[in-house]
Amino acid sequence: MQFVEELVAGGVSVLQYRDKLRNPRQVLDQAYEMKRRVGDCVKLIMNDRADFCLAAGFDGVHVGQEDLSPDGARRVIGAERWLGVSTHNPEQVNAADKTSADYLAIGPVFATTSKVNPDPVVGLAGVRAARALTRKPLVAIGGITRANCRSVIAAGADSVAVISDLLRDPGKTVRDFLTILG
Repeated sequence: MQFVEELVAGGVSVLQYRDKLRNPRQVLDQAYEMKRRVGDCVKLIMNDRADFCLAAGFDGVHVGQEDLSPDGARRVIGAERWLGVSTHNPEQVNAADKTSADYLAIGPVFATTSKVNPDPVVGLAGVRAARALTRKPLVAIGGITRANCRSVIAAGADSVAVISDLLRDPGKTVRDFLTILG
């Protein structure tokens, strides 16, 4: 939890809890602890699990292409919580745009090491194509670093999701991102 606290102290405004390794009980216990520690100072998004989003009092859920459908997730979380959907190509962007999703993620923009079997890289052209297909907020995911984040925003993303670049000195890295993206 020190990592989470450093991210929050650095100025992160939205934090997604993603844990593909622990069992469901451990994930929910971690989610409870995360919510207890950060309270309402950031928006907390649960990855994959709409039921855990509700149980832990998170602000939203993010679903992928193999998870509960956006409509199913919305039925679980209600209208007040955020719903995000991962997309990896124009067809998925079009489909997700027609749902009640509050935001869409597009990626991986660049090569990523945070997934075992990542989808094909979409590049900046994929971000531009996604931007042309939706007016919903667009979050770029996959391989985003301080060195490339401005190009991703310039291509049409509204925000970026970061994992690997935050692992070393998370608070300072968040502040660096906020300065770069200003």
